[in-house]
Amino acid sequence: MSQAPRIRYAADIWKLPRVAVETAAGTAGADFSAGGWRPAAMQLQQDSSIHRLAGHTMGTAWSLRLPNPGYLPLDGVQALVQAVLDEVIAQMSNWEPDSLITRYNRAAAGTYLDLPPEFTQVLQAALDWARKSGAALDPTMGALVSLWGFGPAAQAEQRPAAIKPQAAAVAAAMAQAGHARLNWLPGQALLQPGGVELDFCGIAKGFAVDWVAQRLQQAGWASGLFEIGGELRGWGSKPDGTPWQVQIGGQATRGYAPLVVGLRTGALATSGDYWHHFQADGRRYSHTLDPRTGYPVAHDLASVTVFHSECMHADALATVLTVLGPEEGLAFAEQHAIAAVLHAHAAPKRNAGAAAGPLISSAWRACFGS
Repeated sequence: MSQAPRIRYAADIWKLPRVAVETAAGTAGADFSAGGWRPAAMQLQQDSSIHRLAGHTMGTAWSLRLPNPGYLPLDGVQALVQAVLDEVIAQMSNWEPDSLITRYNRAAAGTYLDLPPEFTQVLQAALDWARKSGAALDPTMGALVSLWGFGPAAQAEQRPAAIKPQAAAVAAAMAQAGHARLNWLPGQALLQPGGVELDFCGIAKGFAVDWVAQRLQQAGWASGLFEIGGELRGWGSKPDGTPWQVQIGGQATRGYAPLVVGLRTGALATSGDYWHHFQADGRRYSHTLDPRTGYPVAHDLASVTVFHSECMHADALATVLTVLGPEEGLAFAEQHAIAAVLHAHAAPKRNAGAAAGPLISSAWRACFGS
């Protein structure tokens, strides 16, 4: 079964969707692989009291599992999920011409925009990790993303392989970016200093997962598993009391057994270039851009999966570690007690002669014991 990649860069991404609803009791074959870009073997649900809702948003699919032993009507749940996702798009989608983020990006220098609480929360988290990581994540790189053919300004028929920006163009985009240019504190209106283009693609999807999960819990759903394109959050347990079983994506490049974790409370997010890359002039380019250089990352890291209590932070940290690469990324994870698994296309040099396997942080082993 083919799958949409975790992140798809196309002109129709993040537009308000027409929802395809699927509600079924006992539906088998749900994919909750943390790396939504590969087939998964987990979550073959047999319990008929676990119901599924599904739809599309942000250029990918969303899926929800809810234990529903009373067979309550789920139309209201479908509407709640879609309303939350539509609000995230209205605030944070660069592909929507009237979204808040688009209006900020187009605003004249000296313009101030008042921010709703959700936008404030995402921006604050993005800036916090930007500072801690030395800008391995930077929410001000919208112009650079478009320059490389990944953003809303790119033509639908253009492929990234055809977009090879000149060094001068990259330097010009970098000069307009940089999180330090925002000079913003939570609670303040956000100043457009001139030319800054925000891009939340490395964090907003995780926030959307959190917001949906929180709203469902507030509505009385004591357990569930919600996923958007490979970013997921679970709470509670299955009706038999066991945790949600999640297979970690990323093993497609190696021959060792996949990791499987039991998830009761918390979130998993995966970033990687297994699907998200292109070839040009005999070179492999990742779709992940390094905000520190303005160019695609060049290391051998295939995927990163991060566990965190909040999917917003897991999403952001998966991006950070992907940019940093295998060795620097693992060191950053150890420094900040981040639960992470890093898969390289080839075994890291320092592991030469050791058994094949991913790089696993101490915090991950403490959480899952593997």
